[in-house]
Amino acid sequence: MAGLVVCGTQVSYIGQDCREIPEHLGKDCGHFAKRLDLSFNLLRSLEGLSAFRSLEELILDNNLLGDDLVLPGLPQLHTLTLNKNQITDLECLLDHLAKVTPSLEYLSLLGNVACPNELVSLEKDEEDYKRYRCFVLYKLPNLKFLDAQKVTKQEREEALLRGAFMKVVKPKASSGDIAASSEHRHYTPLPSASRELTSHRGVLGKYRYVYYGKNSEGNRFIRDDQL
Repeated sequence: MAGLVVCGTQVSYIGQDCREIPEHLGKDCGHFAKRLDLSFNLLRSLEGLSAFRSLEELILDNNLLGDDLVLPGLPQLHTLTLNKNQITDLECLLDHLAKVTPSLEYLSLLGNVACPNELVSLEKDEEDYKRYRCFVLYKLPNLKFLDAQKVTKQEREEALLRGAFMKVVKPKASSGDIAASSEHRHYTPLPSASRELTSHRGVLGKYRYVYYGKNSEGNRFIRDDQL
């Protein structure tokens, strides 16, 4: 099968421009796959994912998934990345994840409208992002990492006290949003102006990135044995 890479229990089907999960992918790999990477495709639906009941990690970065996203019950899934999709309704997504992914500990939503970030929208600032994190942790209290940042004890306490009041309002669709969605394949979270590698606003620290596949966003989280 062209484009398919299998390494043990890790399955990658990256950059194939598929609009749906191929049926034969589930038949061939669903019974053993624990990690599935479907990055850089054109997925609008996750129908067919029900064949992968034993998944522990699911990478769906750089697709066209929106607010109608439906995941099957994945009781063992601990890592989910949905970076650079078209998700706008945060509460709807979190309520769904709470039901179908009870073991979820690592979640990343960068590059979605539902994740307010000043690198994506000039109208958002650090306070918007803090409120977003607080609301996500209120809805999913078992998370250890959110958007590649470790969840702190202080964040957990704040989410418990104020998370219910930090709901992020779903933005109204505009002509600008429609135009932006047509250019989704060229999305980048960085500003249009070039920036020196040594002049960034990220958090200083040592991270060990784990990549699978040529184009995969990868699982940008610290493993348990590195904590």
